[in-house]
Amino acid sequence: MVERRATLGLLAHLVMVLGVLTVAFPLYVAFVASTHTAQEIVQAPMPLLPGGHFWDNYAAALTGQGGGAGSNAPVGRMVWVSLVTALVIAFGKISVSLLSAFALVYFRFPFRSFFFWTVFVTLMLPVEVRIGPTYQVVSDLGLLNTYAGLTIPLIASATATFLFRQFFLTVPEELVEAARMDGAGPMRFFWDILLPLSKTSIAALFVIQFIYGWNQYLWPLLATTSEDMYPVVVGIKRMIAGGDSGNEWNIVMATAIMAMLPPAAVVILMQRWFVKGLVDSEK
Repeated sequence: MVERRATLGLLAHLVMVLGVLTVAFPLYVAFVASTHTAQEIVQAPMPLLPGGHFWDNYAAALTGQGGGAGSNAPVGRMVWVSLVTALVIAFGKISVSLLSAFALVYFRFPFRSFFFWTVFVTLMLPVEVRIGPTYQVVSDLGLLNTYAGLTIPLIASATATFLFRQFFLTVPEELVEAARMDGAGPMRFFWDILLPLSKTSIAALFVIQFIYGWNQYLWPLLATTSEDMYPVVVGIKRMIAGGDSGNEWNIVMATAIMAMLPPAAVVILMQRWFVKGLVDSEK
Protein backbone atom coordinates (compact mmCIF):
# COMPACT_ATOMS: atom_id res chain seq x y z
CA MET A 1 0.00 0.00 0.00
CA VAL A 2 1.07 3.56 -0.71
CA GLU A 3 1.22 5.65 2.42
CA ARG A 4 -0.36 9.08 2.16
CA ARG A 5 1.56 11.85 3.79
CA ALA A 6 0.25 15.34 4.37
CA THR A 7 3.54 16.94 3.30
CA LEU A 8 3.59 15.06 -0.03
CA GLY A 9 -0.02 16.00 -0.70
CA LEU A 10 0.71 19.65 0.08
CA LEU A 11 3.75 19.59 -2.20
CA ALA A 12 1.76 18.01 -5.03
CA HIS A 13 -0.96 20.65 -4.74
CA LEU A 14 1.65 23.41 -4.64
CA VAL A 15 3.25 22.11 -7.86
CA MET A 16 -0.18 21.96 -9.54
CA VAL A 17 -1.05 25.49 -8.45
CA LEU A 18 2.28 26.80 -9.78
CA GLY A 19 1.69 24.99 -13.06
CA VAL A 20 -1.80 26.46 -13.41
CA LEU A 21 -0.53 29.96 -12.64
CA THR A 22 2.29 29.59 -15.18
CA VAL A 23 -0.16 28.60 -17.91
CA ALA A 24 -2.96 30.98 -16.92
CA PHE A 25 -0.94 34.18 -16.40
CA PRO A 26 -0.26 34.84 -20.14
CA LEU A 27 -3.97 34.26 -20.82
CA TYR A 28 -4.85 36.74 -18.09
CA VAL A 29 -2.44 39.31 -19.54
CA ALA A 30 -4.01 38.85 -22.99
CA PHE A 31 -7.49 39.34 -21.52
CA VAL A 32 -6.42 42.45 -19.62
CA ALA A 33 -4.82 43.88 -22.78
CA SER A 34 -8.06 43.29 -24.68
CA THR A 35 -9.91 45.59 -22.26
CA HIS A 36 -7.62 48.65 -22.60
CA THR A 37 -6.86 51.10 -25.36
CA ALA A 38 -3.83 50.65 -27.60
CA GLN A 39 -2.11 53.62 -25.94
CA GLU A 40 -2.56 52.21 -22.43
CA ILE A 41 -1.08 48.84 -23.41
CA VAL A 42 2.21 50.23 -24.72
CA GLN A 43 2.79 52.26 -21.56
CA ALA A 44 5.36 51.02 -19.05
CA PRO A 45 4.36 49.32 -16.90
CA MET A 46 1.38 47.78 -18.64
CA PRO A 47 -1.82 47.74 -16.52
CA LEU A 48 -2.51 44.37 -14.89
CA LEU A 49 -6.15 45.07 -14.04
CA PRO A 50 -9.01 44.98 -16.59
CA GLY A 51 -9.93 48.28 -18.20
CA GLY A 52 -13.21 49.77 -19.30
CA HIS A 53 -13.05 49.16 -23.07
CA PHE A 54 -14.09 45.51 -23.12
CA TRP A 55 -17.20 45.89 -25.27
CA ASP A 56 -15.66 48.48 -27.58
CA ASN A 57 -12.59 46.35 -28.35
CA TYR A 58 -14.47 43.09 -28.88
CA ALA A 59 -17.11 44.78 -31.04
CA ALA A 60 -14.38 46.41 -33.15
CA ALA A 61 -12.62 43.05 -33.55
CA LEU A 62 -15.82 41.18 -34.49
CA THR A 63 -16.84 43.73 -37.11
CA GLY A 64 -13.37 44.53 -38.45
CA GLN A 65 -13.40 48.18 -37.41
CA GLY A 66 -9.86 48.29 -36.06
CA GLY A 67 -7.50 50.94 -37.32
CA GLY A 68 -4.23 49.04 -37.24
CA ALA A 69 -1.70 48.90 -40.06
CA GLY A 70 -2.31 45.17 -40.57
CA SER A 71 -5.39 43.30 -41.70
CA ASN A 72 -8.75 44.51 -40.41
CA ALA A 73 -10.79 41.50 -41.50
CA PRO A 74 -13.85 40.86 -39.29
CA VAL A 75 -13.06 38.30 -36.61
CA GLY A 76 -16.59 36.93 -36.87
CA ARG A 77 -15.90 35.88 -40.45
CA MET A 78 -12.49 34.42 -39.54
CA VAL A 79 -13.98 32.38 -36.70
CA TRP A 80 -16.63 31.04 -39.09
CA VAL A 81 -13.96 29.99 -41.60
CA SER A 82 -11.97 28.28 -38.84
CA LEU A 83 -15.09 26.55 -37.51
CA VAL A 84 -16.09 25.19 -40.92
CA THR A 85 -12.51 24.12 -41.65
CA ALA A 86 -12.07 22.37 -38.29
CA LEU A 87 -15.41 20.55 -38.52
CA VAL A 88 -14.84 19.37 -42.09
CA ILE A 89 -11.31 18.18 -41.26
CA ALA A 90 -12.48 16.39 -38.09
CA PHE A 91 -15.48 14.64 -39.67
CA GLY A 92 -13.57 13.96 -42.88
CA LYS A 93 -10.61 12.38 -41.09
CA ILE A 94 -12.87 10.22 -38.93
CA SER A 95 -15.04 9.09 -41.87
CA VAL A 96 -12.14 8.23 -44.16
CA SER A 97 -10.20 6.54 -41.35
CA LEU A 98 -13.18 4.44 -40.24
CA LEU A 99 -13.80 3.13 -43.75
CA SER A 100 -10.13 2.51 -44.51
CA ALA A 101 -9.58 0.68 -41.21
CA PHE A 102 -12.73 -1.35 -41.81
CA ALA A 103 -11.45 -2.42 -45.23
CA LEU A 104 -7.99 -3.28 -43.90
CA VAL A 105 -9.32 -5.45 -41.08
CA TYR A 106 -12.40 -7.18 -42.48
CA PHE A 107 -11.74 -7.53 -46.21
CA ARG A 108 -9.32 -9.96 -47.79
CA PHE A 109 -7.68 -8.50 -50.90
CA PRO A 110 -4.25 -8.77 -52.54
CA PHE A 111 -1.43 -6.73 -50.99
CA ARG A 112 -3.53 -5.80 -47.96
CA SER A 113 -0.48 -5.62 -45.68
CA PHE A 114 1.39 -3.57 -48.27
CA PHE A 115 -1.38 -0.98 -48.41
CA PHE A 116 -1.54 -0.81 -44.62
CA TRP A 117 2.19 -0.18 -44.31
CA THR A 118 1.98 2.35 -47.14
CA VAL A 119 -0.59 4.26 -45.11
CA PHE A 120 1.43 3.83 -41.92
CA VAL A 121 4.66 5.13 -43.49
CA THR A 122 2.95 8.45 -44.26
CA LEU A 123 3.21 9.19 -40.52
CA MET A 124 6.84 10.02 -41.23
CA LEU A 125 5.90 12.57 -43.90
CA PRO A 126 4.80 15.81 -42.23
CA VAL A 127 2.85 18.47 -44.07
CA GLU A 128 6.00 20.54 -44.58
CA VAL A 129 7.59 17.78 -46.70
CA ARG A 130 4.72 17.54 -49.20
CA ILE A 131 3.43 21.08 -49.00
CA GLY A 132 5.04 22.20 -52.30
CA PRO A 133 3.45 19.52 -54.53
CA THR A 134 0.17 19.82 -52.62
CA TYR A 135 0.06 23.57 -53.24
CA GLN A 136 0.77 23.01 -56.94
CA VAL A 137 -2.13 20.53 -57.23
CA VAL A 138 -4.55 22.77 -55.32
CA SER A 139 -3.53 25.78 -57.42
CA ASP A 140 -3.94 23.88 -60.71
CA LEU A 141 -7.43 22.78 -59.64
CA GLY A 142 -8.43 26.37 -58.82
CA LEU A 143 -9.06 25.58 -55.14
CA LEU A 144 -7.12 28.44 -53.59
CA ASN A 145 -9.26 30.63 -51.32
CA THR A 146 -11.92 27.92 -51.03
CA TYR A 147 -13.09 25.66 -48.23
CA ALA A 148 -12.20 22.65 -50.37
CA GLY A 149 -8.63 23.87 -50.74
CA LEU A 150 -8.34 24.43 -46.99
CA THR A 151 -9.70 21.04 -45.97
CA ILE A 152 -9.28 18.30 -48.60
CA PRO A 153 -5.44 18.15 -48.45
CA LEU A 154 -5.66 17.66 -44.66
CA ILE A 155 -8.43 15.06 -44.47
CA ALA A 156 -6.36 11.87 -44.83
CA SER A 157 -5.05 10.66 -41.47
CA ALA A 158 -2.71 7.70 -41.02
CA THR A 159 -2.88 8.10 -37.24
CA ALA A 160 -6.66 7.77 -37.06
CA THR A 161 -6.60 4.85 -39.52
CA PHE A 162 -4.04 3.06 -37.37
CA LEU A 163 -6.00 3.67 -34.15
CA PHE A 164 -9.28 2.44 -35.63
CA ARG A 165 -7.54 -0.59 -37.13
CA GLN A 166 -6.11 -1.53 -33.75
CA PHE A 167 -9.54 -1.11 -32.16
CA PHE A 168 -11.29 -3.22 -34.80
CA LEU A 169 -8.75 -6.00 -34.26
CA THR A 170 -9.93 -6.27 -30.64
CA VAL A 171 -13.60 -6.76 -31.60
CA PRO A 172 -14.51 -10.38 -30.78
CA GLU A 173 -14.73 -12.68 -33.79
CA GLU A 174 -18.01 -14.01 -32.38
CA LEU A 175 -19.71 -10.72 -33.27
CA VAL A 176 -18.61 -11.09 -36.88
CA GLU A 177 -19.88 -14.65 -37.02
CA ALA A 178 -23.19 -13.70 -35.39
CA ALA A 179 -23.73 -10.88 -37.86
CA ARG A 180 -22.92 -13.19 -40.75
CA MET A 181 -25.39 -15.81 -39.48
CA ASP A 182 -28.10 -13.15 -39.20
CA GLY A 183 -27.57 -12.29 -42.86
CA ALA A 184 -25.98 -8.90 -42.25
CA GLY A 185 -23.81 -7.64 -45.09
CA PRO A 186 -20.52 -5.78 -44.63
CA MET A 187 -22.04 -2.30 -44.43
CA ARG A 188 -24.84 -3.47 -42.12
CA PHE A 189 -22.19 -4.93 -39.82
CA PHE A 190 -20.26 -1.66 -40.05
CA TRP A 191 -23.24 0.59 -39.23
CA ASP A 192 -25.01 -1.54 -36.61
CA ILE A 193 -22.08 -3.09 -34.74
CA LEU A 194 -18.73 -1.41 -35.37
CA LEU A 195 -19.91 2.22 -35.22
CA PRO A 196 -21.74 1.87 -31.87
CA LEU A 197 -18.70 0.12 -30.42
CA SER A 198 -16.43 2.88 -31.72
CA LYS A 199 -18.39 5.88 -30.41
CA THR A 200 -16.01 6.67 -27.54
CA SER A 201 -12.97 6.39 -29.81
CA ILE A 202 -14.71 8.61 -32.37
CA ALA A 203 -15.44 11.21 -29.69
CA ALA A 204 -11.83 11.25 -28.50
CA LEU A 205 -10.52 11.55 -32.05
CA PHE A 206 -13.04 14.29 -32.83
CA VAL A 207 -11.63 16.46 -30.04
CA ILE A 208 -8.07 15.88 -31.22
CA GLN A 209 -8.83 16.44 -34.89
CA PHE A 210 -11.02 19.51 -34.26
CA ILE A 211 -8.19 21.21 -32.39
CA TYR A 212 -5.77 20.07 -35.09
CA GLY A 213 -7.94 21.66 -37.78
CA TRP A 214 -8.58 24.81 -35.76
CA ASN A 215 -4.87 25.42 -35.11
CA GLN A 216 -3.74 24.94 -38.71
CA TYR A 217 -1.44 27.79 -39.71
CA LEU A 218 1.11 26.90 -42.39
CA TRP A 219 -1.24 25.41 -44.96
CA PRO A 220 -3.95 28.13 -44.67
CA LEU A 221 -1.19 30.74 -44.85
CA LEU A 222 -0.32 29.44 -48.33
CA ALA A 223 -3.80 28.48 -49.53
CA THR A 224 -5.52 31.80 -48.71
CA THR A 225 -4.78 35.24 -50.10
CA SER A 226 -8.21 36.81 -49.61
CA GLU A 227 -9.26 38.31 -46.28
CA ASP A 228 -12.65 36.61 -46.62
CA MET A 229 -10.99 33.19 -46.30
CA TYR A 230 -8.53 33.85 -43.48
CA PRO A 231 -8.86 31.37 -40.60
CA VAL A 232 -8.57 33.11 -37.26
CA VAL A 233 -5.03 31.80 -36.58
CA VAL A 234 -3.80 33.28 -39.86
CA GLY A 235 -5.88 36.40 -39.27
CA ILE A 236 -4.05 37.14 -36.02
CA LYS A 237 -0.72 37.03 -37.86
CA ARG A 238 -2.07 39.27 -40.63
CA MET A 239 -3.21 41.81 -38.04
CA ILE A 240 0.36 42.29 -36.82
CA ALA A 241 2.05 44.62 -39.30
CA GLY A 242 5.37 45.46 -37.70
CA GLY A 243 6.31 47.86 -34.93
CA ASP A 244 4.21 48.39 -31.84
CA SER A 245 3.07 51.81 -32.99
CA GLY A 246 1.39 50.39 -36.10
CA ASN A 247 -0.60 47.69 -34.31
CA GLU A 248 -3.70 47.91 -32.20
CA TRP A 249 -2.69 45.32 -29.64
CA ASN A 250 -5.98 45.59 -27.81
CA ILE A 251 -7.80 44.36 -30.95
CA VAL A 252 -5.17 41.68 -31.55
CA MET A 253 -5.53 40.39 -28.00
CA ALA A 254 -9.32 40.45 -28.22
CA THR A 255 -9.04 38.36 -31.38
CA ALA A 256 -6.68 35.92 -29.63
CA ILE A 257 -9.09 35.49 -26.73
CA MET A 258 -12.01 34.81 -29.08
CA ALA A 259 -9.86 32.36 -31.06
CA MET A 260 -9.36 30.27 -27.91
CA LEU A 261 -13.04 29.99 -27.00
CA PRO A 262 -14.34 27.39 -29.55
CA PRO A 263 -11.61 24.76 -28.98
CA ALA A 264 -11.83 25.33 -25.23
CA ALA A 265 -15.61 24.81 -25.40
CA VAL A 266 -15.17 21.58 -27.38
CA VAL A 267 -12.68 20.21 -24.84
CA ILE A 268 -14.86 21.16 -21.86
CA LEU A 269 -18.12 19.85 -23.34
CA MET A 270 -16.57 16.58 -24.55
CA GLN A 271 -14.11 16.03 -21.73
CA ARG A 272 -15.92 12.97 -20.35
CA TRP A 273 -16.16 11.33 -23.77
CA PHE A 274 -12.57 12.26 -24.56
CA VAL A 275 -11.16 10.62 -21.44
CA LYS A 276 -13.42 7.59 -21.81
CA GLY A 277 -12.34 7.14 -25.41
CA LEU A 278 -8.68 7.07 -24.39
CA VAL A 279 -9.00 4.65 -21.47
CA ASP A 280 -12.14 2.60 -22.14
CA SER A 281 -11.44 -1.01 -23.05
CA GLU A 282 -14.98 -2.43 -22.87
CA LYS A 283 -16.30 -4.13 -25.98
